Amino acid sequence: MSEYLGVDVGSISTNIALIDDEGEVLSKVYLRTQGQPIEAIKKGMEMMGKSIPLSAVQVKGVGTTGSGRVLAGTIVGADIVKNEITSQAVATLHINPEVRTIFEIGGQDSKIIILQNGIVVDFAMNTICAAGTGSFLDHQAFRLEIPIEEFGNYALQSNNSVRIAGRCTVFAESDMIHKQQLGYEKKDIIAGLCEALVRNYLNNVAKGKKVSAPIFFQGGVASNTGIIASFERELGMPVTVPKHHKVIGAIGAALLAREKIMETGQETNFRGFNLVKKAYRTRGFECDGCPNHCEVVEIFVENQLVARWGDRCGKWSVSSEQMAIKR
Repeated sequence: MSEYLGVDVGSISTNIALIDDEGEVLSKVYLRTQGQPIEAIKKGMEMMGKSIPLSAVQVKGVGTTGSGRVLAGTIVGADIVKNEITSQAVATLHINPEVRTIFEIGGQDSKIIILQNGIVVDFAMNTICAAGTGSFLDHQAFRLEIPIEEFGNYALQSNNSVRIAGRCTVFAESDMIHKQQLGYEKKDIIAGLCEALVRNYLNNVAKGKKVSAPIFFQGGVASNTGIIASFERELGMPVTVPKHHKVIGAIGAALLAREKIMETGQETNFRGFNLVKKAYRTRGFECDGCPNHCEVVEIFVENQLVARWGDRCGKWSVSSEQMAIKR
């Protein structure tokens, strides 16, 4: 057997997926990044190593994606580093080649991807406002003293949802507090919040986009049945949540790694699951060589510089592969 590993590092979660030659998921890990991406990657790899018999695993390729994809790629020894849009699209098309629209709502941002004949023809991202993202829902669940896992079920119990202003996180929270003070039930407030977040997504992220079926809904927020129901009511179309929706980005990265290795036949750069035993640290500095004042990031493994990136001109950027050649 030959396996391929995908690592998706985001601001809220770090996800790892191991697939076989056919693209089937053999094992997956989903955990919170908690502002420490290096520790999250190490912990995730340790969890992955414990979930499968390592003696039977032969990782032939590794791909990374997400906002922390460059850092993750250096740590795990990635063969390919790709953006979230590409990774999400590749994984979704692997599941259903007929997909036309992808909704992806994560912890800190949300995306829409439009496909035609298996090709990405348009996309949009919302990275400015947290309204409608997983972190906002987590915060409201905590404030209402309801486990986030039960948030959607509360919404489905409501027969009289309350209209909530969802264009902004500040306004939404203020409106929710006001509705609580008026005596509305939690289930009706939560149903109203789900509807508000869906309106916000469709009026901002999906504005000007042609939403066509089949529609796939992915990311951590896709676990919320209340949001799913609100999307289907608003659109008048079914919305599909794939089996591994939380780690779709990681699956896409693994599929991209598989494609590259099969095309090139190269040996993988994978550092192995024992990377958890090594000490990693990062350091940054601001380059004053020009008015750009780029923030350059360096990463060290066991106090040895292995990669550097962040500058626009390439003056400082050095990949782990280039470092290996220099040594």
